[in-house]
Amino acid sequence: MAKEKKKNRFYYNEDFLGSPQGRSIRILSEYYGPLKKIKKKKIYDTIVFFGSARIKSKNNAETDLKQLSPSASNKERSRAKKNLEISKYYEDARQLAYMLTKWSKSLKSKKSRYIITSGGGGGIMEAANRGAKEAHGISMGLTISLPFEETSNEFISRDLDLKFHYFFMRKFWFIYLAKALVVWPGGFGTLDEVMELLTLIQTEKIKKQLPIVLYGSEFWNSVVNWNYLVECGTISEQDLDLFHIADSVDDAYNYIVKYIEEYKLKGPNF
Repeated sequence: MAKEKKKNRFYYNEDFLGSPQGRSIRILSEYYGPLKKIKKKKIYDTIVFFGSARIKSKNNAETDLKQLSPSASNKERSRAKKNLEISKYYEDARQLAYMLTKWSKSLKSKKSRYIITSGGGGGIMEAANRGAKEAHGISMGLTISLPFEETSNEFISRDLDLKFHYFFMRKFWFIYLAKALVVWPGGFGTLDEVMELLTLIQTEKIKKQLPIVLYGSEFWNSVVNWNYLVECGTISEQDLDLFHIADSVDDAYNYIVKYIEEYKLKGPNF
């Protein structure tokens, strides 16, 4: 009888919840659901890693190159060699996440501070969660269902694989707790995330001090001609100060830590 009564209530009715009329409830669930888990883990600050799901670890890229068939085409060989070349970004992301996690664990706080957070998939996202786990820290993955790529990696901490349907709610949670962001080479999704982030800061929709590192000058200066945007007048010269381009793990680490300590950690660490 109790089960029958539940079926008659709209908030138990899957057909209703999945309908256009139930959309606002679904959106709210992607706010309150993650909020509950984040509060339970006492997470107050995050450092977000954006980047391609397709960048492989050095080990996997080397294996793929060695296992190429003798009959492989020049295009296949070129792709495998490029995958090995850019695997350095996977290894750098892994190392940076490790260093930042070690640093955050050294802070005198009962709160979970500066937790590494990624999109939860493979590639750079996997490297971020992996580095945090290797440093014996926790990390989050804000995953989303995609047609061509895995949506969860094995290195996300238990109960912190937060699954989303709506991209805009996922983006909200990326930025809401962020105290720093590192943007690695990536495709459409990565470019969308970083450009929206820069727009929000430029238009002062985000007012908090937020260090942004674009990792890999060769990639970013090839993909976006920043100086040409200034020359055309479509952005201001001071807009180039909204981000820092780094080519080494140490540079990225020092920039982020110095920035956070200057703006967020003056005096005792609470």
